Amino acid sequence: MFRFFSLTHRLAIFFTTVAAAVVLGLGMLFLVATERHFLELDRITLQDKQHLIENIVVNANSTDDIPSRLRESLNNHHGLSVIVKNANGDVLFRTEGFQPPATLDAPKPEHRISEIQSWKNQGREFRALNLRFNPANSAAPPLDVLIAIDMEDHMQFMAQLQRTLMLYAICAIFVSGMLGWFAAYKGMAPLRAMKTRATTVSSHRLGERMPIEAVPVEMADLAQELNKMLDRLQNDFQRLSEFSSDLAHQQPADANPGRTRQQERRRHLPRHSGVERGGVPTLGAHGVGYVVPG
Repeated sequence: MFRFFSLTHRLAIFFTTVAAAVVLGLGMLFLVATERHFLELDRITLQDKQHLIENIVVNANSTDDIPSRLRESLNNHHGLSVIVKNANGDVLFRTEGFQPPATLDAPKPEHRISEIQSWKNQGREFRALNLRFNPANSAAPPLDVLIAIDMEDHMQFMAQLQRTLMLYAICAIFVSGMLGWFAAYKGMAPLRAMKTRATTVSSHRLGERMPIEAVPVEMADLAQELNKMLDRLQNDFQRLSEFSSDLAHQQPADANPGRTRQQERRRHLPRHSGVERGGVPTLGAHGVGYVVPG
């Protein structure tokens, strides 16, 4: 397919492809780095809420006091959802409208590092920590606490970032392609100059030569070899012209070789002989004679 494209177009397509790969690769790398950064921010936020809820749960006077204290403390925390359950699975506190999936990993003690879990529910994505706290009253059973944050703000930011990066990538690829075509076009200018110079070469203008000093180093060898070829062509054409000229001068003398030999023999005969006067030889009693017509 590429054989139908000129060298300029091939270089422009290659440059555009490389630029597209670089731009798209950097865009993907930036998105991955941003996602990891948000994950680390969510981890810090969850750990901060973990300390807050742990302080409330552990220092509560009783399990009945936990819901009111949590409601008071978490009232102004936008996007934060919490569920507190006792050892029997009874819900002591739940953020309104929050319903986590039943497939979450089992809670871990608060002194162990818990992995962040994520899930999607009705187009919303959550990240959460599932922990187990022991109340200050050692006789009380441990409590399971699920702390989750809504990633709606992050998702909106990532969607806007993806649209911006996509628009930037399209513009960057287009501009890179145009610059690549312009660079290839200007780079091929010496070849076009050599082509123009070659079209002026004819049998009457064999003295034209390629401009070696005006072309890049990569094309100087080609121009030099073309000049050598033109030198050989000019020399061969000159020898052929000289040979044709000599042949043209010799052609009148060689046109009637029989007549030329006859004239040469007459030149060597005596002036009074019959042959010189155009006589015809005859054989008589006194020998050979010549009879001149008319």
